[in-house]
Amino acid sequence: MSREERKIRAKKIVAYLKKAYPEPKSELAYKTQFQFVVAVMLSAQCTDKKVNECTNILFKKYKTAKDFAGANRAVFTKEISSIPFFRNKAKAIIGTAKIVQEKLKGRIPKTDAELTQLPGIGYKTAHVIFGELFDIWEGIATDTHVKRFAKRFDLTDNTDLTKISKDLETLISKKDWRFVNNGFVLYGRYVCPARPHNCTKHPLTKLWPQAATRWPKAK
Repeated sequence: MSREERKIRAKKIVAYLKKAYPEPKSELAYKTQFQFVVAVMLSAQCTDKKVNECTNILFKKYKTAKDFAGANRAVFTKEISSIPFFRNKAKAIIGTAKIVQEKLKGRIPKTDAELTQLPGIGYKTAHVIFGELFDIWEGIATDTHVKRFAKRFDLTDNTDLTKISKDLETLISKKDWRFVNNGFVLYGRYVCPARPHNCTKHPLTKLWPQAATRWPKAK
């Protein structure tokens, strides 16, 4: 598959996502900026619905970086035990909260270099945070939905999430990066789920019918 063909296909896909989901907005529930950081960290390998069920209770107790930094590790670990990899996530969340509170005076970094230095925050997490909290779109966040559609529509040869992000960033105009993650997430959640099914009449499949026979694993 030539790069030019991929670029043309990506442009058509993004045009649909822009029209269908014009206002990028996470479905994770939060009230403070640091609560969103925590929600995104919890969402790795987990559905937003499951995260929201957990944080509906959790966020009544913890609101700011200071609150999370002061959490009792054992208690906090138990409080998020309904979430996959909860032990590692508890350690990372409290570690990040302490750095943000003690070294950054409660400020969430606005650069990739700074944010990805924090425990449990990689390229994907960082760019979800940048877009939602600061309307900064300096990269495309690749989660399981984005990976799945990037593979289904043959926009990448990679399986590593960050490498897929970089591939998509070379195919898609920077002004449209904001629509990719949110658009694919919502499309995958409400229109075209991961399990194999007949999706020949789905909007994106109509743009590239070969996708109807391609079912890469989401993870």
